[in-house]
Amino acid sequence: MKRTFDLVLSMSALVFLIPFFAVAGLLIKLDTSGPIFYRQKRIGKKFKPFYILKFRTMIEDADKKGSHITAGGDVRVTRVGSILRKTKIDELPQLINVLKGEMSFVGPRPEVEKYVEIYRSDYDYILNVRPGITDIASLTFRDEETVLAKEANPELYYVQKLLPQKIKLANDYIRHASFFYDCKLIILTIFKVVSPKYEYKNSITLDG
Repeated sequence: MKRTFDLVLSMSALVFLIPFFAVAGLLIKLDTSGPIFYRQKRIGKKFKPFYILKFRTMIEDADKKGSHITAGGDVRVTRVGSILRKTKIDELPQLINVLKGEMSFVGPRPEVEKYVEIYRSDYDYILNVRPGITDIASLTFRDEETVLAKEANPELYYVQKLLPQKIKLANDYIRHASFFYDCKLIILTIFKVVSPKYEYKNSITLDG
């Protein structure tokens, strides 16, 4: 049922969002040189690598000019990119990843290989399911870039503090996963995008 749901919803959403894709693509091209889409290698179900798709929000070849982590105020982020990131519009191309079967609408967010290898034993369990566009961690850490901007070493803080919390939340999602739970998380994600001040509550804290 989950795969059928993903197929129907991703196809419907892509048809509906074609005009938004066109506008976003035009604004990206007018703002800075470079491709419209950004592709980054992530680790998917059963450790199979794939390329996640996003609208490009940074200068061209940004991943060669800094960390995989993006903190608030990162000079690599473009003017249009800043808006796309705040509104989460940059994530919409992942509907194509869902259509291809590389991702699901709901599931643990996919990580880059270097971080997966650090917590390999945890991902042995997490990567039994498809990664998703949204999950509990996406709701909990929606302002992740703001949090990282306050740290002297954002990448170290991400690896040592944020990522372990995301792993706990991923495990929690897998334990409670169901069709209705996925629907709930999709609705909460939409609500969070529409109302950014909304705070999702769960039992995981940064000090937990």
